[in-house]
Amino acid sequence: MGKTKKTTERVGALIIFFVTVLAIMNILNGINEEKVVNANNQQLSYSDWYGSKSIKQVLKENERDYLESLKKSGLINDEKLPAIQAEIENTKSLILKYEAEKTEILLGSENIPRGYWAQDLDGELGKIVGLKEWQKISNDYSKSVAQVNLGILFLQISILFGVIILVISEADTMLKIFTVLMWASGLLGIAISIYGYVFSV
Repeated sequence: MGKTKKTTERVGALIIFFVTVLAIMNILNGINEEKVVNANNQQLSYSDWYGSKSIKQVLKENERDYLESLKKSGLINDEKLPAIQAEIENTKSLILKYEAEKTEILLGSENIPRGYWAQDLDGELGKIVGLKEWQKISNDYSKSVAQVNLGILFLQISILFGVIILVISEADTMLKIFTVLMWASGLLGIAISIYGYVFSV
């Protein structure tokens, strides 16, 4: 019998609906993609920050070792030993400080006791997100983007089935098959996209 006008109108309305959902999911996915980029940039920034603290710590460790070896060598006059010892204690204190700052940069302020906060951000303590947390944020949003992209693919397939329905003028059986395929892929695409956007992060 072929398509009726009513069938064509319904399919057209469905195509419009799925195209609208597709556009919305593309916008939401774009927001998540920006969050991935931001998290990746923060990872690089925190990695450089952690690296600079490590270099400073190593330099102080070398300075401590040099002063201790100098002290043990017996080449230093007794009156100068207290000054050398004070400098050794100062370098040890800085080494511990850099170690604490590295730990906070790596783990984030929320993951260490308040009393151990050592690194400020813009003059405020307790504001460090942490390198590992930025890595987790990046991974979570990347998974979300990938899942929403899969949902978008099913929505695109659904729209394609809708176009096929509008083009063909076959028997009712073929129309019913493509209509079922359109509904199934469209609803699956919506479900995957919503799950990816809402629950993957």
